[in-house]
Amino acid sequence: MYLEKALAQHGINIEALALGSQASASRRNFMKFSVGGVAGIAIVPSLVSAQAPQGAPAPKAGQKPTEQPAAFVTIAKDGTTTILCNRMDMGQGIETALAMICAEELDADWSKVKTAFGNQKGNYVDPMMGMHLTGGSNSVKNSYTQYRELGARTRTMLLAAAAKQWKVDAATLRAENSVVIGGTRRASYGELFDAAMKEPIPEAVTLKDPKSFKLIGKPTGLKVSRAKSTGTQQYGIDVKLPGMLTAVVMRPPVFGGKVKSLDTSAALKVKGVRAVLPVDLDRGAKGVAVIADGYWPAKLGRDAVKVEWDSTGVARADTAKMLTQYRDLAKNPGRQAPGAAFKADISALASAPNKLSAEFVFPYLNHAQMEPLACTVDLKANECHVYTASQMPGVDTGAIARITGLKPDQINIHVQMAGGGFGRRAVPTSEYLVEATNVAKAYVATGKRAPIKVIHSREDDVKAGYYRPYTLHRAEIGYDSDGKITAWDHRIVSQSILKGSPFEAFLVKDGIDGTTTEGMREPYTIPMQLSVHHPEINVPTLWWRSVGSTHTAFVMETLLDEIAVATRKDPVDYRMSLLADDARGKRHKAALQLAVDKAGYGKKTLAPGMHWGIAMHESFESVVAFVLEAGVKDGKPVIGEVTAAVHCNFCVNPRTVETQVQGSALMALATTMENHAITFKDGVVEQSNFHDFPMPRITDMPKIAVHIVPSNDPPKGIGEPGLPPFAPALANALRRATGKPLREMPFKLA
Repeated sequence: MYLEKALAQHGINIEALALGSQASASRRNFMKFSVGGVAGIAIVPSLVSAQAPQGAPAPKAGQKPTEQPAAFVTIAKDGTTTILCNRMDMGQGIETALAMICAEELDADWSKVKTAFGNQKGNYVDPMMGMHLTGGSNSVKNSYTQYRELGARTRTMLLAAAAKQWKVDAATLRAENSVVIGGTRRASYGELFDAAMKEPIPEAVTLKDPKSFKLIGKPTGLKVSRAKSTGTQQYGIDVKLPGMLTAVVMRPPVFGGKVKSLDTSAALKVKGVRAVLPVDLDRGAKGVAVIADGYWPAKLGRDAVKVEWDSTGVARADTAKMLTQYRDLAKNPGRQAPGAAFKADISALASAPNKLSAEFVFPYLNHAQMEPLACTVDLKANECHVYTASQMPGVDTGAIARITGLKPDQINIHVQMAGGGFGRRAVPTSEYLVEATNVAKAYVATGKRAPIKVIHSREDDVKAGYYRPYTLHRAEIGYDSDGKITAWDHRIVSQSILKGSPFEAFLVKDGIDGTTTEGMREPYTIPMQLSVHHPEINVPTLWWRSVGSTHTAFVMETLLDEIAVATRKDPVDYRMSLLADDARGKRHKAALQLAVDKAGYGKKTLAPGMHWGIAMHESFESVVAFVLEAGVKDGKPVIGEVTAAVHCNFCVNPRTVETQVQGSALMALATTMENHAITFKDGVVEQSNFHDFPMPRITDMPKIAVHIVPSNDPPKGIGEPGLPPFAPALANALRRATGKPLREMPFKLA
């Protein structure tokens, strides 16, 4: 991901920037008649403290995240081993994957392993980036060695404790299945753990030979699968604290609007409503919070509020007008994208024997995670506890500290399991946590105090969220009769995700937001000149699963496919010819060839009306290739078998890789579906829920076989890379079926 690369290049700790000098009734019973179901660690008042290990020791000066076993591993007397995840799990399975990695080196009894989450403390930063972050498909990639070393250090300390008790040399002992064995003597990890944690932490440890792995690399179910499948899994929206109140917020229909006049009399008469208060919102907006005994009275109270909004001086986005604006911008070059790869000489374009001109339009998209946003804030005079599913708890700590006046070490963020995220819970402004804290502050200002959970309805999430940017691409390509591309002039018009955020100073280079251009050109050897326009639009934008690759992969893979067909080249052979014979090119070739072989491409006879569709793309250092069968019936796409091949280097949990690629493909399928777009008219979002922002149903899901390229190289990311190549593979098949290229999302076949 561009974020990780830029951080590494600049050596900057984001949280130091964010914190300044301070850096360092059961909903399951309600499911039968409730809407918006979600699912994390069990949260009831008596167990809330177990969600985040507030007693974990602070890291010592110079101590690395790989050297803090006591902050990550706890073993109870009965042998139950709890391994903490230093990220937030939103369904991608990292709580299990990281536990597998640690348990492997620990030689733990996997049946007794449980998982939980860390918090905003320094123990739980990403060891490669120096900040708290769940994103960029970095979790396993960046913490693979960390968790192996944590497990090995814990095992070494357990052996040392047993050796001391038995007065023998630790080298004569061995560990197996949560038991230390020495001759005829045996001691369980539960018996030894307390003494082990008093042993010196070894500076260096010897890790296992991968050939001896018993857990890593084996298909393994998630530790939370049973809870999720039985409806007992708890999420951030399920948090319950003694005396807790619930709030909903009335937000202005146009971003940045304010309250002009307010009548709360009817709302205050609703049974259960405790207060109706003006509150500060994101990006300078003002809203109204309704605080009540539960969600339903809060919702009814909000319905009864009479408010007049003031949008004076606030720009009103309109996507119909934006299309004209974006097209006008794309007529001329924008800012030159940085990097030699995007500064090719394109003078040959004028004399090229064959030319291809294309315009692509990608709409705003809502993240539409299954669990709408929710954040519980327990604000006290000298401390603040926040319970939410946060992808950046360190950054969020800094934001909350600033608005409360508390010190960062007085803020405690209890990271919860999330029912999906896709980037929505990693907001540089900490928008939804700041909003919830402002509601708690407003209530305290009335002379009262209680933990308050702010819940977003689905409509709140859709109409007042952050979105994937509206984006337009324009390409002018010259090529010869053999398909050799002689010049490619490319322009992108898209809002910057990072402008105005704490990330701008070092992630926007030469005026170009790197998240806009990621995925362009590479790994193909193509002479391309790329420029970008970043218009100012009054719509909050944010990374959306696989970020820039959601549109750049579609553009690259459909255009290359068109050139292959126009020059009578096999699309597989054509792609292979554009790949360098280096390590990176070989990874792409391996993924594409595996998908081709497993799909039976070129050998299998397709049913009448069905056509092959092929695409591949690298994002977050993993390559995914799709080969699928699709056609058109009654004006609608029909998808047959889908084959995916993944090159993510060494695979920790094949089952997770399979499910992530399948889930990503389903999410990509949604982007192609009719009406799957967020549109604005006169500054207001026109969609409100899934009836007008449709999602795929189980009947839309094709059969997807996932295959993994064998590799012993260090693992790469998998949470996002499965999404970008699916839609272009489908588009390429449908173009063969209809004879018309698809250059707008969602697809319009008529």
